Amino acid sequence: MNAFDTLSDESRFKELDKSSPTPLYYQLYTLLKTLILDGTLPFRGRMPTEEVMASMFKVSRITAKRAMDDLAAEGLLARGRGKGTHIIYKYSPRPVKAPLVGMLQEIETMARNSRARVIRCSWQEPPRAIRDELGLAASEKALHLVRVRRRDKLDFGYYTSWTAGVEMPSNPAIFETTPRLSFFRQKGLEVTHVKQTLSAEAADSEVAKALAVAAGSPLLSLTRRSYNKSADGERMHDYLRVLYNPEHFRYEMDLEVE
Repeated sequence: MNAFDTLSDESRFKELDKSSPTPLYYQLYTLLKTLILDGTLPFRGRMPTEEVMASMFKVSRITAKRAMDDLAAEGLLARGRGKGTHIIYKYSPRPVKAPLVGMLQEIETMARNSRARVIRCSWQEPPRAIRDELGLAASEKALHLVRVRRRDKLDFGYYTSWTAGVEMPSNPAIFETTPRLSFFRQKGLEVTHVKQTLSAEAADSEVAKALAVAAGSPLLSLTRRSYNKSADGERMHDYLRVLYNPEHFRYEMDLEVE
């Protein structure tokens, strides 16, 4: 997918908050920076023009220009008259392998030791990039879930997920106390492979409000892709993105050479 398609989806699913005290240029700058740093907007990808960007996110051209100028000043974009704007940051993940069973047990333990507040639970078409990863056709839909997890009266994580191959639950409140992995198993969907990416990003206005932090605050970002095997090979069936408040959450790994 090119940068135009990705940003078109982002503007459709995440509107900038014009009522927020955080300036619109900074909201747009934060969104674009996150997409560049996590590799969603790829190295050497061409960015839309300022006019197109302004139209996508319903802001002025000056706002779009300032956001991209700031990204260029940080060395993430290169801007040239007559050449357009290109991404010059190269994302290169370095995976760490760990036993899947232990990881899944850890995930379920965390879920059982906290409580989730369901913000949205719907059946809808995912953004194009996620839809492609899930192997869905253009009109196909998936289970979309947005939750905030709380422990010891503190909201520590903002969870957004898209899941293919399961039906809409009769009562979305099931996700307040039941881990999603347990729900998947009940529906015959087993996880056989997981890929996780850890990064960092700034809180946008929606996440900042949900986690009671200031817009722009640094958050720990975790993206988890879950797969299962079938006769046709391996297929991704779940995309989960979590933003953690580092004041209330710590992710620790203790790995040994066998």
